[in-house]
Amino acid sequence: MQSKEAVVEDGEIKSVTAVGSEIDGWTNFGDDDIMQQQYTIQAEEAKKVPFVGDKEPLSSLAAEYKLGSPILLEKIKVLDEQYAAIRRTRGDGNCFFRSFMFSYLEHIMECQDQAEIDRIQANVEKSRKALQTLGYADLTFEDFFALFLEQLESVIQGKETSISHEELVLRSRDQSISDYVVMFFRFVTSAEIQKRAEFFEPFILGLTNTTVEQVCSMSRIFIILPKVAC
Repeated sequence: MQSKEAVVEDGEIKSVTAVGSEIDGWTNFGDDDIMQQQYTIQAEEAKKVPFVGDKEPLSSLAAEYKLGSPILLEKIKVLDEQYAAIRRTRGDGNCFFRSFMFSYLEHIMECQDQAEIDRIQANVEKSRKALQTLGYADLTFEDFFALFLEQLESVIQGKETSISHEELVLRSRDQSISDYVVMFFRFVTSAEIQKRAEFFEPFILGLTNTTVEQVCSMSRIFIILPKVAC
């Protein structure tokens, strides 16, 4: 007659067989599963912060790091002397692009610099041609480019399509719009990196047998991973 042992876990009695089954499950938990779990956790945490937050005084940042490095606190003090407020962005791997998108469009809305708008539109066209030269079909990036140009046009005042600052904030928090503009910036960045592949090649240290083109392709799918993990 086979004897059975029991294990008590969190007040629940489990047989050795059940515990062993759980151990076997963890044994089969591979790198892909770990990455997926990390993305799931990051996605859940990211939901707690909007893509672009409300304005906050620099004092809120200082209070957050009051027990931190004195050097960091000194830098926050310097920022406080130059800037009236901060906005937090969601830390989902695309915070730089989202921050730049909002800040740049807000700047254009405030200064209404037509020369700057013309310059950007010309550079967008150059990036489009660069992607075509690199072998990208228009359908892979055109929607993203069109939406960015639409957002750029919308902050120019005096037109039927003009929007208010409040609407700009709302659009920057709209995932469908924000993600598309992020993809626009990723394609523009990808084109620039691939045009200068020889220069950027040394920065891919640690990615064995990975080319600049492969890294750029991977970077464009990172934006959808949090949504897949949800």
